[in-house]
Amino acid sequence: MYKSGGSTALKRLMTEYRELSLHSPEGITAGPISEDNFFEWEAVISGPPETPFEGGIFTATLTFPRDYPLNPPTMKFTCPMFHPNVYSNGVVCISILHPPGDDPNHYESSSERWSPVQSVEKILLSVLSMIAEPNDESGANVDASKMWRDDRKQYDAVVEEIVRKSLGL
Repeated sequence: MYKSGGSTALKRLMTEYRELSLHSPEGITAGPISEDNFFEWEAVISGPPETPFEGGIFTATLTFPRDYPLNPPTMKFTCPMFHPNVYSNGVVCISILHPPGDDPNHYESSSERWSPVQSVEKILLSVLSMIAEPNDESGANVDASKMWRDDRKQYDAVVEEIVRKSLGL
């Protein structure tokens, strides 16, 4: 078991892992990559039904800070992902993963941002919802945002190719 630093965080992560293991939301699995380090998790998300992502299997990592749950983890897709709210390097841009407090850009209210009452389950459910319903007003991937807004047919075709890649096809 990982011993150095973050004992409060470690206890919280162990509790959340236990809960997710027993009651994982449909289409989502997540847990530590290694029992030696509870601060690095892998998540597997199934593409939401009735979206161009349907049928895909998407992997991501969650990296938790030592002061979790005071601050949010970072989430990064480790597979190809073309989405308005995912940077080209795979990092997820969603309000719930932004540090607590007021938004310096005045785009989000503090209630939309991270707070210690959030959980890994809530993050993953928010990401699943984000995949299904992109927020093109706050695009992390400008090309995906523009295509999603202006040429949905082309966007869907690009995403469907990513779905095939996620399945190894």
